[in-house]
Amino acid sequence: MIPACPEFFAHVPALTLRDPLAELLGAAEGGVLEYRYLDAVKLAGHSCPTVAGAWLMARRGLAALYPDAIPERGGTRVELRAAQDAGTAGVVGAVLGLVTGAAGEGGFKGLGGRHARRGLLAFGVDLPAEACLTRLDSGAAVLIDYSPDRVPGSPEMAPLLARVVGGTAEPEERAEFARLWQDRVRRLLLEHGDDPAVVAVRARPR
Repeated sequence: MIPACPEFFAHVPALTLRDPLAELLGAAEGGVLEYRYLDAVKLAGHSCPTVAGAWLMARRGLAALYPDAIPERGGTRVELRAAQDAGTAGVVGAVLGLVTGAAGEGGFKGLGGRHARRGLLAFGVDLPAEACLTRLDSGAAVLIDYSPDRVPGSPEMAPLLARVVGGTAEPEERAEFARLWQDRVRRLLLEHGDDPAVVAVRARPR
């Protein structure tokens, strides 16, 4: 039996992309792939404000870059201001890479000189924002900032977290902490997914 996930996962809007490589190799008809928030959770191994934020950054950034078309997976360069080993940057990069197809030096090197994913994900870039997504075909780019503090967690979480981490929490306290934790994630994704105060996207001047 597959364990149940929080019910709100199913209500987070899915992302549809077209991946020419997937089409070429017969992995998806027309290369159309659908990603859901649960895919990001499976990649990271958990659901938290960072994973939710990376998901929203991908959704909002791609929507701005491809306002009238399905985003092309593998057609976007992803740059992050933070170093890969700084804070949660690695998690953010992993989720952005999952959705966009962008990869670091270990990524797919291409087929017949096309469809390369290697070198499309970079950390420690001098940017005036947390992240930058750039279309490879047109050079259009957007800068993205994520401010999860705009949606604070319940004040009950801090003392519960201390007990959970310290190993003294009772089962019901652990369950309540998990519920409150995911409630904040839910609010970020469903109530503030389009809130510019939480995810700010602006065009990068050329």
